[in-house]
Amino acid sequence: MSASAVYVLDLKGKRVPTPLFFLMQVLICRNYRGDVDMSEVEHFMPILMEKEEEGMLSPILAHGGVRFMWIKHNNLYRIPVLWSGGLGVTCPLAQDSWAARGHTVQRMLMVATSKKNACVSLVFSFLYKVVQVFSEYFKELEEESIRDNFVIIYELLDELMDFGYPQTTDSKILQEYITQEGHKLETGAPRPPATVTNAVSWRSEGIKYRKNEVFLDVIEAVNLLVSANGNVLRSEIVGSIKMRVFLSGMPELRLGLNDKVLFDNTGRGKSKSVELEDVKFHQCVRLSRFENDRTISFIPPDGEFELMSYRLNTHVKPLIWIESVIEKHSHSRIEYMVKGGKEYLMRAHFGLPSVEAEDKEGKPPISVKFEIPYFTTSGIQVRYLKIIEKSGYQALPWVRYITQNGDYQLRTQ
Repeated sequence: MSASAVYVLDLKGKRVPTPLFFLMQVLICRNYRGDVDMSEVEHFMPILMEKEEEGMLSPILAHGGVRFMWIKHNNLYRIPVLWSGGLGVTCPLAQDSWAARGHTVQRMLMVATSKKNACVSLVFSFLYKVVQVFSEYFKELEEESIRDNFVIIYELLDELMDFGYPQTTDSKILQEYITQEGHKLETGAPRPPATVTNAVSWRSEGIKYRKNEVFLDVIEAVNLLVSANGNVLRSEIVGSIKMRVFLSGMPELRLGLNDKVLFDNTGRGKSKSVELEDVKFHQCVRLSRFENDRTISFIPPDGEFELMSYRLNTHVKPLIWIESVIEKHSHSRIEYMVKGGKEYLMRAHFGLPSVEAEDKEGKPPISVKFEIPYFTTSGIQVRYLKIIEKSGYQALPWVRYITQNGDYQLRTQ
């Protein structure tokens, strides 16, 4: 990979009194390799502010021979960096892009640094995985939860990465031996769960359920942008297959979809099929099997997880169409008339100051939120879901389809 250190930074911005200043504080860090000086963190924030002011902000920043790779989570910034430690740094910010005027803001970063020729995509994947693990442990990932659980976080950081290389990143496996509960002292060296070294590290052995069930949700989000003239400017479908698995033992599941590549190879090209793009699988899927016959074969983790995600960059006919007429009355009342299957008239009254802005107000697009059950825009279908386990028990598979809005906007005149 490899990363030298991982940092969780807390940024607090405040006007004192006019320019916006950010005070950077290292909440927690872990130095894995020791090949980057701890003081390098002091250079990160000034570079970040400088690039932001120039409009050239990038998720990868550099200072000397050190590369900073950083992500932001809610109010936390996480930067995987190949260094550790650092002091508070106060940096002026001329623009207001990081905070609302007159307000105190708080953000967190996770940063990783490296002097090596690291695989950047792997570093970012690891950082987002760290966020996921922390969120599953502490529910809310914020400054207070990090300060209150720093002992457990250090244990997690030691297990998540070893000498700069990702190790055990499955939260369900980590929760078997890194817990938030007290333990009685036992003689002898503690032994990690067998799942850590098993070929199937994402599922524990000996799982038992009285009722064996599998719930599969096909969820598609429609991203759509329509111009004021009614032309579709951008459209795509972003889909995912999420599962909740409650099965005993070590079952193998086989999932079949109406995949266009499979149908073409088997002479069923005229059947209704879907050509999936940018497919991403969970680590449990046997990729060699999928490449050979397009069968999604896997031993699932226990509980809830995302099996796969995909995208279709295709023309989408608008599912919901909105025509609106906006009228202003005496600068104090606005009427919106939205035409649908039926016509509804909405009168909205807002208390406004008597001072008028010299700049002409822009007309923001109309954002639509919706959810349509038992329907997929792409036409993807689950052809079969087979459950195979050596004990031969009967299991109940449940399949559900949902279409919902993504970034669904219609511009106004």
